[in-house]
Formats: sequence, structure tokens, C-alpha cells
Amino acid sequence: MKQRPLGPFQVSALGLGCMNLSHAYGAPPSRQDAVALLLRALDLGVTLFDTAALYGFGLNETLLGEVLSAHRSKFTLASKGGLHGNAEGKRVVDGRPETIKWSCEQSLKRLRTDVIDLYYLHRWDKRVPIEDSAGAMADLVREGKVRTIGLSEVSAATIQRAHAVHPIAAVQTEYSLWTRNPEIAVLDACREIGAAFVAFSPLARGFLTGTLRDVTGLGERDIRKTMPRFSPETYAANLRLLDGYAAIAASVGCTPSQLALAWLLHKADHIIPIPGTRSIAHLEDDVAADAVKLDSGVMQQLDALINRHTVTGPRYDAMAQAGVDTEEFA
Repeated sequence: MKQRPLGPFQVSALGLGCMNLSHAYGAPPSRQDAVALLLRALDLGVTLFDTAALYGFGLNETLLGEVLSAHRSKFTLASKGGLHGNAEGKRVVDGRPETIKWSCEQSLKRLRTDVIDLYYLHRWDKRVPIEDSAGAMADLVREGKVRTIGLSEVSAATIQRAHAVHPIAAVQTEYSLWTRNPEIAVLDACREIGAAFVAFSPLARGFLTGTLRDVTGLGERDIRKTMPRFSPETYAANLRLLDGYAAIAASVGCTPSQLALAWLLHKADHIIPIPGTRSIAHLEDDVAADAVKLDSGVMQQLDALINRHTVTGPRYDAMAQAGVDTEEFA
């Protein structure tokens, strides 16, 4: 697979988001299937694996530690702190320096490693100055527990403030054809400071695979149940985009998933998508997007078909939106 820079590292142009193996989209796969998928990703040349303390409330990091620690030299490991689960099973945003350092120590143990290559602040705790949280992460770099630091779901202004404390190697935010917020300012901010932009949910949480046509069957534990775009009425309005989208994929000679990932790879050379999946077949399909070529005409067709004006509904409800710092379109 082609490589892209991420801080001091060269990583595969497509990474693997590991959340799906433990968290968020209904029942996780069996341990046997999760192990097989992680090892297959390595075989396919994936060298960026992304996890977090939140995912499965530590179970995802534990899984990666148990399966991948024997292959630690073969990949770049990214995890996140500042957002974790408490004893009551609730999400807790806590960006205090002492909590970030404690969280990192726990992650190191679960991941069975001495150092995390890229450690993100998962969410900015707005009760704590970003300079204080970034300073704690800088301390972790000096202590040799973390090699580089990153931020997730933050604005360009917050990126600049944190970068003034310690170099930011990567910023992670949702980005796809149907979620364009990074185009307001964050993509440019990353380019200006030399940071990679890591795109999570690059397949629009399943929408751009073209296979999710009915959302009424989503399980109660599926996080999409809380997202306005996945309400049955709103999703039905967005389905009108898929036939034209599938036609473009057919004209290119690729699958809808590959088209979505190729669009991101062609948008800018500092973008690294991290699709997640529980299926080896889907993983293999995603990785093959690295070879898909899109000309300027196809890029223009896609931009005209699916964009912030043609997609119906916000991506988050009010509660979730309050927890992020990313810019919103007027």
C-alpha cells in the first residue's frame, strides 16, 4: 500500500479504525473473528491502528495489546485519552493533566507496550485550558511514554493554541462526502502546521457503502440511533443520493466504499482515512481503494452530488454536538 507521512512516521495511506471490534455499532464480533481481522490487516499492509481508552471501556486496547504486541515493530499505534468510561458505564470527559497522565498509564498496560506512537486528546475538556491538556501530553513525550501527540474533534483555533505548546502530529475528525466540516478550516490548519489529518467515519457510518438502506433495524446499542441523519425519516431523504453515487462507482469500476475512500485520498495528500469494519471481506475491499484512480471530472461529480447542501440533517444531536469543538457551517 502507498504510504503517507504522519509526524515522524510513514504509515499506510489507509489505516484501521478499531472501534467497531469492541464498541458502538451493536454486538461486537467474536474474539476469534476480531483476532483474524487484525492479523489480516497487518498482512494487507495496514500500518496505522487506531484505538482509544473509551472503546469498550478499555476492552479494545486490551484486544490490540493481546493480538498485536508480538508485531509491535510492524505498525504505528495510535490511542486516545481524556475520554473514558467510569464505574457506572458512563462516558467521562476529563482533560485535567493528572487524568491524562493516569489514562495514558492505563492504556500502556492494556496495549502491552512501553510507548504509544500517537496519543490523542480524544475530546477537549472545555473546563480545562487546551494549553494545560497539551502540556500534560508534552510531559508524556518527554517521559518517553508517547512519541507524538494529536487532537480529536477540535477547531483550527484550538489546534493552533495546542501546537504553540507542543507540535501536533495529527488531528482526527469525521470527514467524508457527507460530513464536510473539516473543509471550513481544519484541513488548512493541519497543512499549515505540518500535521496529518486522520479522517474517521470515512464511509459515513455505513451510508457510503450503499448497503445500508433500512435503518429501522439498527440495534438499541448502535450509536447511530442517536444521530439525526439516521432517523428513519431523515435517512430516507438521504437515500435519494445513493443511486447516482452507485452509478459513479460503476463508471469508475470500483465499489461504493472504495469510491468514498478514494475521494478522500485524492482530496489532499495529508489525509489518512481510517475505515473500521468487523468483516475481513470489507477490510479487503477498503484496502483496495488505495489503487483506485479518480480524475478531476469524477471528483467534481462527487462533490456536486453529495455535499453539505444536499445532505439532510445534522451529524450529531445537541448533547453530542456540545462535546465537540469543530467548526459548523453557518
